[in-house]
This record gives sequence, structure tokens and C-alpha cells, in this order.
Amino acid sequence: MNHGNSLRKADYYVADCPLQLAQAMVAEHHYAKGGSNTAVYVHGLYEREAEILVGVAWWLPPTRVAAESVNRENWQQVLSLTRLVILPDVPRNACSFLLGKSVKLIRKDGRFVTLVTYADESQGHDGSIYRASNWEYVGRTGPYPRWIDPETGRQVAPKATKNRTKQDMLDLGYVLEGRYHKHKYVLHL
Repeated sequence: MNHGNSLRKADYYVADCPLQLAQAMVAEHHYAKGGSNTAVYVHGLYEREAEILVGVAWWLPPTRVAAESVNRENWQQVLSLTRLVILPDVPRNACSFLLGKSVKLIRKDGRFVTLVTYADESQGHDGSIYRASNWEYVGRTGPYPRWIDPETGRQVAPKATKNRTKQDMLDLGYVLEGRYHKHKYVLHL
């Protein structure tokens, strides 16, 4: 249901989303082609009339270093937006609608005081959605290596269950696609 260029709020809503549905959407529609097996929150954007999932906001705790970089005193109350995906035919402001409602649900829960996210230059992202949603731009990170599983096309993080070296990644059959910067954004709740 694409009503021209702009999302009609009455036609969509944001609610909790099962992790398995989020994983499937990310695998098919996000450039990373996957994500973790856990989440603190997964919020879905649903088209009201058809009751179908058309977007996902997936939240996880960042690494301790990343958390401390945005809130040293309360680093355990920092949460990272790890995946944000909207189906291609959904109106253009759906992303900001989903993000705003997701942040509102997190704020209402009260467990976290700071949110952090990154816009990946390897995908041509600059974070305009975060700036438009009143997140604070705190600079550019990296460059960091982008590893890909050549069999699935899925992005693979060297920081998984343990930190893996470049040689570990190569031995596992992953391909280094390049090194890229990211734009970092913070929202204090």
C-alpha cells in the first residue's frame, strides 16, 4: 500500500516483531544479509490493512568499547541499532516513522539511557535518517574491514563469540571486501 511518496500514519503501526521474522527480512533485504541470533528489542513496521511486516528495527548492546565511547558512566545502559530495513515499495518516510516509534518504545521501557548507531559508507549511507530524527552526529569511525561469506553473501563480523584475527577470518573462508568508514550517531534518552 504505497500512497504516493509519503507514508500515511493511519495505514501503519510499529510493534514487537519475532526475531525469526526480522532475521528473514534482513537476510533478504539488508546489505549485511544477516544479523545475530539475539536481540534486546526487535520492532516491526506493519502495514495495517494486510497485517504484513514491511520494516524492522533491531537493537543489541554494542561492544563495551563502543558503549563507553558514548556514555562512559552508564555504558551498560547503551543500546545499538544493529539493523534497520524497510521494504523497497514502502513510502519514503517509513524509515523515520519506524525509527521514531521504536525509540519511543525503548524510552518507555526505561532500561536504556543512550542509543548509538552507524551509517555505513560502504553502502553510500551518510546517516541523513538519523540527523532528521534528531540524533547527534559524533564523527566518523574506522576504516574497518568488511568480511563477506562468499557462499551466502552475508556480512561476517570478526567480533563474534571471540575476536578473530585476519588469518582466522581467511582460514574460515571469508573474503575481505574492503575497509570502510562509518558515520556514528548518538541519541541520549
